[in-house]
Formats: sequence, structure tokens, C-alpha cells
Amino acid sequence: MKSKQLLELIQRKSITVPLFLYPMYKTLDIDLASFLFLMYLMQLEEPIPLDTEKMSKDFSCDKESIMEWFTTLLEKGLLSMEVRKNESGKIEEGVSLQPFYHKVLKYLVEELNDEEQSSTIYEVIQKEFGRMLSPMEYEIIGAWIDSNIKEELILEAVKEAIFNGVKNLRYIDKILYEWGKKGYKTKEDVEKQRAKRKAELEKEPREKKEIFDYNWLEEEDDE
Repeated sequence: MKSKQLLELIQRKSITVPLFLYPMYKTLDIDLASFLFLMYLMQLEEPIPLDTEKMSKDFSCDKESIMEWFTTLLEKGLLSMEVRKNESGKIEEGVSLQPFYHKVLKYLVEELNDEEQSSTIYEVIQKEFGRMLSPMEYEIIGAWIDSNIKEELILEAVKEAIFNGVKNLRYIDKILYEWGKKGYKTKEDVEKQRAKRKAELEKEPREKKEIFDYNWLEEEDDE
């Protein structure tokens, strides 16, 4: 290899991968080579001309590999082809990464929402209990979240337990278990049952109770 070729090799730009994209890599459902090619495209100015000769030189690979990666990214909805007019008014076709950027934005928003949701649940329960949660209690709450139990339903169960004077996650877990058996998945489902129970109690004046004064764990399964 000649000195000029070595110099060109040294001067080639490196491919930078933003740290936040590492955990997202698996969700893209592409191989590592396609992912690196995508990172390479991110560093080019849009619209990116599909110059397979230059790209194959940058990657030290054949043009067939470039087209294979490009096709993969198109099929996965991470790239799109756009037609634009250049400064001379000539129509040119180029590659756009906008579909990929939209996927990244959606992923990051969902991740932030999940973190905020989890933080809210822990903070509310700590506040209601009037103390810090133990590591075991964090694990129990985390298990609820991992089981796709909605935040609003967990908070309703916490409210129910606190009203009954119980500051115990096992009690709350039993409430969530009973609600799960009955098909309650949202706060609205619980409120409908409360309204139904309240209407039944109002028909019996001597047995009137407050809307929360009801032990879900002793309810007879009459459904």
C-alpha cells in the first residue's frame, strides 16, 4: 500500500454512535453491519446522494454490500427516498433519515414516560406510607409495573389500602390480584364497581356505608 493510500485511510472520518442509541439497537431489528451503515449515513448532510462508489470506498467493501444494507434499512422503514430540487433547479433523488429520526423520538419519549411513571408510583407510595420504601418493596412495585398493571390502578389500590388503615404492600398486592380476577384494568373499572356497590347500599338504609368503606378481599364472587 502506498503512502498516499495510507494517509487517506488515516484521515477517514470515524463513525460515531450516540450512547442513547445503544439500548435502542435491538429494537431496530437489523444486523450490526446495517446499523453501522445507518450511523455512517447520520453523519452525512441530507439529502444524501446514493453514491455507492464513494460509500463502498469509505467502508472498504463492495457496492453489493452497500445496496444490501440500504435495502434492509428501506424495508425496515428507517430510510426513505426523496426527490428535491438543487440550487440549480435540477431535480435530484436523495436518501432521507427522517423515518429513523421519528422512530428515535418515539423511543425516547416512551422511555422518559416509563421512567416518570415509575418514579411517580414510588414517590406516591412513600408519601402515603410516611416512610422510605425498603428494597423488597421496590421489587414488589417493580413487579406490578413489569406485569403491565396501569399506574392509575396501582394508585387506586394504594388509596383503598390507606383508607382501610393498612400500609402494607402485600395487602395492596391482594387487592390488585382480586381486581385482576374480576377483569378490572383501569381506575374507571374500579369506580364503576364502587358506584354499583353504593347504589346497592342506598337501597338498604340501615346498612349504608361510605363508598370506600368496603373490603374488596372479603367480597363474595357473585359474578
